[in-house]
Amino acid sequence: MFNFFLLILIYTGIYSLMSMGQNLMTGYTGMLSLCQAGFFAIGSYVTAILTTRYGFSFWATIPLSAMMAAVFGILIGLPTLRLKGDYLAIATLGFGEIVRNVLNNWDSLTGGPMGIQRIPMVKFFGFTINPYKKIAFLVMVWIFVLVFYIMFERLGRSRMGRALQAIRDDEIAAEAMGINTTKYKVWAFAIGAAAAGVAGSLQTVYSLSVTPASYTFMVSVLVLCMVVLGGMGNFAAVILGTFIIQLISYFPQLVGLSSVIPAQFKQILFGLILVCMMIWRPQGIIGTRSYMVGKNRVKMEAADELA
Repeated sequence: MFNFFLLILIYTGIYSLMSMGQNLMTGYTGMLSLCQAGFFAIGSYVTAILTTRYGFSFWATIPLSAMMAAVFGILIGLPTLRLKGDYLAIATLGFGEIVRNVLNNWDSLTGGPMGIQRIPMVKFFGFTINPYKKIAFLVMVWIFVLVFYIMFERLGRSRMGRALQAIRDDEIAAEAMGINTTKYKVWAFAIGAAAAGVAGSLQTVYSLSVTPASYTFMVSVLVLCMVVLGGMGNFAAVILGTFIIQLISYFPQLVGLSSVIPAQFKQILFGLILVCMMIWRPQGIIGTRSYMVGKNRVKMEAADELA
C-alpha cells in the first residue's frame, strides 16, 4: 500500500510539470491546446535515444528535451495563432497524433511499436537513483516540480504573465494597448512545451522504457482535466488537481477493485469531472488568482503595469 501511494506521488510530480505548462497556455493565455502528449513524447524519446545510443547522461538530456519540445511548440504555435477555441484544440490534437504516428513508424530511430528498452538509470555523483526504490526517485521528481513551480509563479507575476492574462481576457484590447500578442502566445507555447518535455524525460528514466502507445490523445485530455479541476491560472491549484486525478486513476488498484471496475470507466469519469467542473465551478476547486484576490483588482493592476 505504501509503495503504491509513492507511485501516485511520483506520477503526480511528473504530470504536474505537464499541467503547469498546460496552465500557462490555457489558464493564463486562454489557448485551448491538446498537444501536451506530443511534447511529452518528444521529451521521452530525446532522453531514450540519447542515453541508449549515444551514451548521454540523463542530466545532459534534460535541457535538450526541453529545447526540442520548445522548438516543436514554436512550430505548432506559429501556424495556429489565428485559431481559437475548438479550432485550435483540433489543430493541436492533430499535432499530438502526428508525433505519435511518426514515433510508431520510424523504426530505425524510435524502434517502432516496440519502442526503446533498457534505458539506463539516473546517476547523481556516483549514486544510482533506482526507480524501483521509489523514495529517492520521488525526491528527485519533486525537486523538479519545485523548481518549475517557482519559475512559473515568478513568470505569472512578471510583465509577461500580465500580458498573457490580458490576451486571455480580451485579445483585441491587449493589442490596442501595444501588447505583441503573437510573441507572447508563441512564448507560452514554447515554455509550456518545454515543461512537458522535461516531464517526458522523467517518465523515461522512471519506466526505463518508452513505447508510442503511452502517448495517446487521452494523456492530453487528462492533463486538461487536471488544470480545470484545480483551477485555471493558479499553478498551486493545478498541482492539487493533478494529485486528485492521479488518485482517482489508481483508486481501483489501491482498494483492490481493478478486476471489478473496467479500465474504460476512468475515461468516462474524467469526462464527467470536466463537464461538471465547467458547468458548476469553472474556476476550479481552489480557483484562479483573480477569483481569490478580486477579479477587478487584478485586471486594473495588469492594465496599469502594461500601459
